[in-house]
Parts: sequence; structure tokens; C-alpha cells
Amino acid sequence: MSISRSTSARGTGGGRGKAAAREPRPAYECDACGHQPPKWVGRCPECGEWGSVVECTVTGPTVSGRVVSSRMPAEPARPIATISAAPARARPTGVSELDRVLGGGLVPGAVVLLAGEPGVGKSTLLLDVAQQWAAGAGSPSLVVSGEESVSQVRLRAERMGTLHDQLYLAAENDLAAVLGHLDAVKPGLLVLDSVQTISTAGTEGVSGGVTQVRAVTAAVVAVAKERGIATVLVGHVTKDGQVAGPRVLEHLVDVVLHFEGDKHSSLRMVRGVKNRFGAADEVGCFEMHESGISSLADPSGLFLTRYSEPVPGTCVTVAMEGRRALVTEVQALIGATVAGSPRRTVSGLDSARLAMVLAVLQRRTERLTLHDREVFAATVGGIRVVEPAADLAVALAVASGGLNLAIAPQLVAIGEVGLTGEVRRVGAVPRRLAEAARLGFRLALVPQGCGPASTGAGPDQLRVIEVGDVRSALQAAARVSAE
Repeated sequence: MSISRSTSARGTGGGRGKAAAREPRPAYECDACGHQPPKWVGRCPECGEWGSVVECTVTGPTVSGRVVSSRMPAEPARPIATISAAPARARPTGVSELDRVLGGGLVPGAVVLLAGEPGVGKSTLLLDVAQQWAAGAGSPSLVVSGEESVSQVRLRAERMGTLHDQLYLAAENDLAAVLGHLDAVKPGLLVLDSVQTISTAGTEGVSGGVTQVRAVTAAVVAVAKERGIATVLVGHVTKDGQVAGPRVLEHLVDVVLHFEGDKHSSLRMVRGVKNRFGAADEVGCFEMHESGISSLADPSGLFLTRYSEPVPGTCVTVAMEGRRALVTEVQALIGATVAGSPRRTVSGLDSARLAMVLAVLQRRTERLTLHDREVFAATVGGIRVVEPAADLAVALAVASGGLNLAIAPQLVAIGEVGLTGEVRRVGAVPRRLAEAARLGFRLALVPQGCGPASTGAGPDQLRVIEVGDVRSALQAAARVSAE
């Protein structure tokens, strides 16, 4: 009897288990970051948001618990030589600097994510792109704004002079309405500003949440691929400059661009982060003005100051932004001696590298005393230079300001400074020297082994001097400046 009861109990328990497996099981997901805790909690353990964990129902068995059978594919696999690459050819947008970053232009069916801080000029740039596309591509362009009314966008277009009969505007926040506009207009370019403001009724969560952003982006990508519509999504950024929303957002799209710029400067940069159709390290330069935004094919002039006579405390270097060489001026001001802790203030430079360069100069030079003096260092034109190749120029600018000796205005300095005072090699030296020579510079200080005799490349009109340490660099700069 006991065995029968045990068997019956097991059978009843097994039945309950099967019935429980068929019932919908609860799951929990953070609406802010997408984290899925095993149970409900008041605060998300991943992002720390309060009240963001919501219950979502998962119906049916998991993929690992079921057998997936094969089916006939919609299109059979073909040899790669028989597949045409014409549909994936890029079409120029008419904005040269954006085409440079994209690798030639927009590919039909490609989805581009453009992220940037509020007010940096994303909508202005894309409105210009939409007008250029409507005027030259032979197909309409559609701008869907979820943050502004069509009248507000019309005022901006009138100020920029981007009015065109093939440029269509719509103000929508619902994904179904956006798809309806695509059916009516049949555009070749779609600009969605922004993806965080669009929602769909079939998905849980608030507009801008992780679930909504993921669902909207996946739907837009599917439609763009199916109809061959070049699509640009505007994305918000967090406080630390990252793209807001789930990380899968960057994996769904084909190209990820960051729009950078200081609100107090007219310089704007579009930096490629991911690009399935070209190089991912290109940078495009733009200038903001009252009538809109324009491309800067030669932005180096913004980062230089022309003096009537040499001024102490300045030195020129060549920084690399992606594959582009930019001639940049570094300025340094040595303040008065203070009794307490002296200030070290930077603008456009890395404060940690400035502190290291000051320590090296204090240790490796005899005439320069910096430990009790205030030091201010900055770049010109709003550009930010954080690469180590600017160390030598920073050192020369500080030494020039501290010793009140002007450096020759036709001199550029390129090199990384080590803790022992040595000048280390940096990359892309031939490209940097070619850019300096193009702008009229005649002298260059580079690390040992980076001159034309060692690399086999270098402009003939540029005199290149190889230096091994900071002391020899200061002596060479003083000698050529006196000449």
C-alpha cells in the first residue's frame, strides 16, 4: 500500500509539474537598462533605478526546451560570385564631410544612428542632408520629428534655405503612423528624430524605455531593409556621452556616429564609431553659423593663431582625428609664484598628461622652475587633443612661456614624452608632416627614427630634426628659433 501511495503521489506531482510548465510564468525586467532579475525588487541591481523593475509575461516553453525543425528558406543560398554588389553601393548625400565619415554616402537600406548632446546641431545637420538628398538623389526624403512640430521644423528650414518640393515633414510619435507615412511618400531617405520619442502600442513600457526603443528600432530596421530606404535615426546620449537605451541598439544598426562639439565653439565633429560600409575611425568637421551648418574641408585654420611676431608660450603640433591630420596650436601661460598649491588649469588638453609633462620638465631641465608656479594650458579653436603625440608641443610651449623665449612660428613638434624625459615614437608621422608642409611649416621636431631618412617618406620642403629627449628638443627649438 505504501508503494502505491508513493507512486500515486509521484504521478500527481508529475502532473502538476506538466500543468505548471504550460502556464505562463512571470518574469521581471528593468525598464531602464533591460536587466532581468530572478525576482521582483524595488531597485534595479544593475543600474540602481528605483521602481523600474516591471513584470513581463513569458508564454510558452523556452528555446532550449523545444526541438527546432528545419524549413524551406525564402531564398536559397547562392555562390558569392553570382551576387550583385550594386544595391549596396553608397549614394552621396551632398554633404561632403558626412560622406567622408560614411565611406562615400548612404547605402539604400542602411540604418545610421546619429547620437549627440542636446543642442549640438543634429537636427540642423540632418535637415540639410534631407534637402540635399531630395534635390539630387531623384527620390523624396521624409523627416519625421517626434520632438518638434512641423511648423518649427519649417522655420529652421526657411532659415537654412533648405526648402524643396521633394522634402516631406511629419510630426509623429506612433510607429504605426510613421509606417503609414512611408507607404504614402515612398521616400528614399528617412530621418527619424528621435528614436526615443517613438513608441508602438504592441509593446510594453513607456516611450523612451529600453523595451520600446528596442522594438521600434527593430521594426524600422526591418522596414528599411525590405524597402531599401536609407534611414538615419537620431539618438539621445547619457551624462557620460554614451548612446542612451539598450546596448543592442548599436548592434541593430549598420552605422553609429557621434556628433560632438562645444556649445561655446562653432566647431562640430562627426566621429564614426561603427561602420559596416567603410572605415570606423573617420572624422568629419563642420562649422555652425547663424544660417545653419557647413562642411569644413580644411579645418586646420581654425586651430591656429597668426601672429605678427613670435610670441612666447606657443607651439604647434599635428594631431590625428581618425585618419585626418589637424595642425593645432598649443598655448601655455606660466603664472606667478604662489605659497600654497599652484593651479594647473587646462582647456582642450588632458590634465593628467600636463601634470606629467610639468614633472618631467622640472626634473630634466636646469633653468625651469615650475613646482611653485601656476600653469595654464589650452588649445585654440575648441579642439580637444588628448593623444600623447602632443606631449612634446606642450613641453615646448610651457618651456617657452617659463623662459620667455619665443619659438619659431614655422616649427611643429610631434612626439610623446616619457617619464625619463625621452621622446617616444608616435603613429602616422609621414601624414602629419605632409599636412604641416601643406600649411607652410618649414621645421619639424620628431622622435628619433621618425624622420624621412628612417621612414622613407616626408616632404622635401620640410626640414625634419630628430630629437631623443626633452632637453635636446628644447636646445634644437632654441637654436632654430634663433636662426
